[in-house]
Amino acid sequence: MRRVVFNQKGGVGKSTITCNLAAIAAAQGKRTLVVDLDPQGNSTQYLLGAGVDVLDATLADFFDQTLNFKLNPRGTKDFVVATPFERLHVMPSHPQLEELQSKLESRYKIYKLRDALEELAKDFDCVFIDTPPALNFFTRSALIAADACLIPFDCDEFSRKALYSLLANVEEIKADHNRALEVEGIVVNQFQPRASLPQKVVQELIDEGLPVLQPYLSASIRIKESHEQAKPMIHLDPKHKLSQEFVALHDTLARKYGT
Repeated sequence: MRRVVFNQKGGVGKSTITCNLAAIAAAQGKRTLVVDLDPQGNSTQYLLGAGVDVLDATLADFFDQTLNFKLNPRGTKDFVVATPFERLHVMPSHPQLEELQSKLESRYKIYKLRDALEELAKDFDCVFIDTPPALNFFTRSALIAADACLIPFDCDEFSRKALYSLLANVEEIKADHNRALEVEGIVVNQFQPRASLPQKVVQELIDEGLPVLQPYLSASIRIKESHEQAKPMIHLDPKHKLSQEFVALHDTLARKYGT
């Protein structure tokens, strides 16, 4: 199962959701891969911590290789890095991805990620793809490569307006490039149950028939500590309320697809 976590709006928790769901999948026994397509590299930093300073190969190297013929190219597995967490691996990001984007787009390398993940299909039970906060080459590559799309949503009116455009963009990718792609659901993040606006906005999405997932993810200072220590919540504080919400959300998705 390949899931892409995507929203064109920044700051909605894409990397946090990607890494925590992936960490839970790995902790539950699944061979799990995170693909970090965001040049900011937040997922890479979150999962590797100080290990980002000694990387031998990143996704920038992978995509650069597709632009240049080499007699002995690196295999796809060479771009996969083990994290400190058992069964959890990452294809790390690099700032150079930003520079490569226009070249990759002009050379129509949009299917290279899909092909690479097909090569790795026997090695991993599930894949989570983190994306930039924009509908660019890397995000389109991810949507083409994925089976399902998770949409983080942070409960404000700007996010709601952006949501409709996002859903239309996903449908266009589905129609043109990936008939199997489905919007798996909207992940409500940083939810504050005592505030009236988040409750109102989320309920309106539900009333419109949009696939809002349960449970909602609570706002918590603990997640910042999780980032700082480079430990997903299931490893930092497994009994914390937010950790349990992530587990429940993961299990909801797993039951839906049997993965």
